[in-house]
Amino acid sequence: MNHPDTIDLDQFLKTCGVATGGQAKLKIQSGQVKVNDEVELRRRRKLKVGDEVSFDGEVYQVVFDDDNEGDEGDDDANSDAQDN
Repeated sequence: MNHPDTIDLDQFLKTCGVATGGQAKLKIQSGQVKVNDEVELRRRRKLKVGDEVSFDGEVYQVVFDDDNEGDEGDDDANSDAQDN
């Protein structure tokens, strides 16, 4: 189980709506995803607040939604997409 202030890279891509679980796995393993400007090949890479994920020409920043603080088991992350 993840620490409440982290989210796995593959789960983050799913949460952002940019990939399904299977697509996320393939994109990460083929080197198409960067975390903080470095290619990341680990699906389970733990992301924390402020990390930037680059994928398909978009940059997503990891932020967590404090509105769901009492919800156990939910990794509730949001992203802010930025144009390059």
